[in-house]
Amino acid sequence: MQDHPLKKDATTARASVQPSPWMHSRDLFGNADQVVLIHEGQYYRLRRTRNGKLILNK
Repeated sequence: MQDHPLKKDATTARASVQPSPWMHSRDLFGNADQVVLIHEGQYYRLRRTRNGKLILNK
């Protein structure tokens, strides 16, 4: 993951605020149309639609 490439603004200029990490969806999905995420022991399916949208289901 990399730091988000946004310009500094009032929110990110504060010393206590860290930029959110980010990654390209192509790196997450590869050639697949869906990935399974595990969060706090729960499984979630993140899928890419034909229109390029993302849908997260539990």
